[in-house]
Amino acid sequence: MSKKPLPTEWFRAGAGIVIVNDQGQVMAFERDDIPGAWQYPQGGMDEGETPLATAYRELEEETGIIKEQIELITPTHQLLAYELPESYRKPWSGRGQVQYWFLFRLIINAEQIDLTDKEELAAWKWVDPMELAETVVEFRRDVYRTLAQFVSSHFPNQ
Repeated sequence: MSKKPLPTEWFRAGAGIVIVNDQGQVMAFERDDIPGAWQYPQGGMDEGETPLATAYRELEEETGIIKEQIELITPTHQLLAYELPESYRKPWSGRGQVQYWFLFRLIINAEQIDLTDKEELAAWKWVDPMELAETVVEFRRDVYRTLAQFVSSHFPNQ
């Protein structure tokens, strides 16, 4: 008889999305349930789903931005992980996430983004990637710092 793993025994596979503008700023999104908490869109992979398909699905679900409105610049080519504090762990979330990350460019006017009917995210803004990394919730900070360095490597003069 197989035993279901406890939330502290596994990490959920996921994908994250960083949208960047030509000035090297990133699009940060404010959580609807935690005003003042800004982050990148991200989420767990469904069984049989590729990391890139997960990124497109999560971005559309959380922001309404669809595949045709963004251009893939590059994946990070590195899995990034964070561990949730014990009080945040749920049976569906596991111990944390191991994520594939993708860098995109928005190819529509950013003013077209409308989050009014979205449940997870309430607002967006352009920010410096390191500024976001230093203000994101503590358990995601190392991942966001790595992402800030990755963005900077693609926009070195910004």
